[in-house]
Amino acid sequence: MNNSEVKVIVFHLNNETYGVPIKQVISIERMQHITRVPHISDVVKGVMNLRGAIIPVIDMQKRFKMGEGKEIGETRIIIVESDDITVGLMVDKANVVAEIQSEAIGETPEIVGGLEAEYIIGIAKWQNDDLLILLNLQRVLTNEELEIVKQIEV
Repeated sequence: MNNSEVKVIVFHLNNETYGVPIKQVISIERMQHITRVPHISDVVKGVMNLRGAIIPVIDMQKRFKMGEGKEIGETRIIIVESDDITVGLMVDKANVVAEIQSEAIGETPEIVGGLEAEYIIGIAKWQNDDLLILLNLQRVLTNEELEIVKQIEV
């Protein structure tokens, strides 16, 4: 990577810190009513009405096999767009924009393997030497889930 900054929205799941590229984030919303849709992947929490648009919501804790996301006071839905698909990512907390120096972003360690590694662009050192896992939004959903989401979007 070159010597530039990458701006990300920082969010938390189970006390772990993640980031998504700010250029793909449309908005960050407070938790609101989510309507469950029958017969779809349990990773898809349901759909929400956001200013007249029906947005599928992904439970990021389920996506990362951390159990089911629980709604708490700080729960947020990050509305992102990736490959012309708009989805909401349900996370524990999201409220920080971080500028990460490109040289601070390392490759995904080889020990992180399998499907989970596809979600990760890299890992960056962040505040107090905490690690920030940078996500590849194009890989957060499987192809099968993408097709389901495309059918849900209105």
